[in-house]
Amino acid sequence: MKSVRKFENLHIFLWLLKDTCWVMELKALGMFMILPTVAVAVMITVKTRKVNTELFHNLAVCCWILANSIWMTGEFFFDDTFRPYATVFFIIGLLIMSYYYLFLQHKALKLHAEKRLQNEESVSV
Repeated sequence: MKSVRKFENLHIFLWLLKDTCWVMELKALGMFMILPTVAVAVMITVKTRKVNTELFHNLAVCCWILANSIWMTGEFFFDDTFRPYATVFFIIGLLIMSYYYLFLQHKALKLHAEKRLQNEESVSV
């Protein structure tokens, strides 16, 4: 996980650069920045896929960046008509996080509590 941290920091820089280009209407650079920003997000997701917490959060981040990139593209070149398409990716990201927090995290917390209880019982015996 330590090696992933460097990529997460790089990713923040790339994302900020992409969004700065968007707000400053630097169309060519903003469009160019989509590729490295998405690529690093996907790479982080793949590298952390074995840990559910990381996987689900990073999948949601990928959806967020894709939504953000679609929205930016629409604003730059299509009279801001791509928002409905961007909304789809925002909603997918929200559904991923909702599933994680409503089902997976609850299950993990319950298992953790059961293990702790078993350990306490075995220590007191």
